[in-house]
Amino acid sequence: MIKRILLGAFCIAQFSLAYAIEKPVAVSNSISISSKILSSQQVPKTVIIKTKKFKIRIDKQPNGKYLYQSWAANARLTSKPSMIISDGEFIPDGSGGNYYFNFVNKGHTYQIWRNYLTDSATKAPYTLTVNDENDQEIVRQDGFVVKK
Repeated sequence: MIKRILLGAFCIAQFSLAYAIEKPVAVSNSISISSKILSSQQVPKTVIIKTKKFKIRIDKQPNGKYLYQSWAANARLTSKPSMIISDGEFIPDGSGGNYYFNFVNKGHTYQIWRNYLTDSATKAPYTLTVNDENDQEIVRQDGFVVKK
């Protein structure tokens, strides 16, 4: 039902939501939509980023999971990593192409966020966050691509 009230040259419309029906969206539909959106923003099979304190390499594994390896920021990637976490997950975030990789190690959650949509032109393309077992953020560092 729509009611219109004319005031001079302006038209004000009132909408009634009495006939609105909520339709649930199947989970499989939302996943396929996200996949289509992300196909335009190619997710690299390997990405290496550098933060203030770390170099981080993320690799897609043959099983579809992701591998996290990190070194001190000044270390060479040919040296032994200081941390390796397997079985990471790729998680789409919204419909704008942002996503993150999620890794869990000894109760700590490591996330590498890809920042496509941001309110700042100077925002870093990646952000590392680490949360402890109580879900308290203990690390947040911007990261820049060293090698894709």
